[in-house]
Amino acid sequence: MSETSQLEDLLDRLESLVDRERQVLLEGRLDQIAQLVSEKSLLIEALRDTIPETAERIAPLQLKMRRNQELFDHALAGIRVVSDRLTHLREQGKVVQVYDALGRRETIGDAGETRLEHRV
Repeated sequence: MSETSQLEDLLDRLESLVDRERQVLLEGRLDQIAQLVSEKSLLIEALRDTIPETAERIAPLQLKMRRNQELFDHALAGIRVVSDRLTHLREQGKVVQVYDALGRRETIGDAGETRLEHRV
């Protein structure tokens, strides 16, 4: 296999993997990300040994990779929000503080009970 065809094969495989990564991110299948990142790292490492003839071939791939990174960042941000919310709910338990008609704070609920309620 010539160096040019080897380079094209690596770039095609990387592009296919990046497209799969995008689909996995869009579908929220985050359990598959580690495997894809591992595969991507191996392909990128293999590409380091080759010198592309033009940057034009790599530019679209770089855009796709940046786009996927943004999706991944947003997914992580969403997970953090959910985690923070669950922590807050766990800390709050079933206690709710409200204000009565005279503006006095009143606590409703049992501060001793701290389980998360699952609603369907």
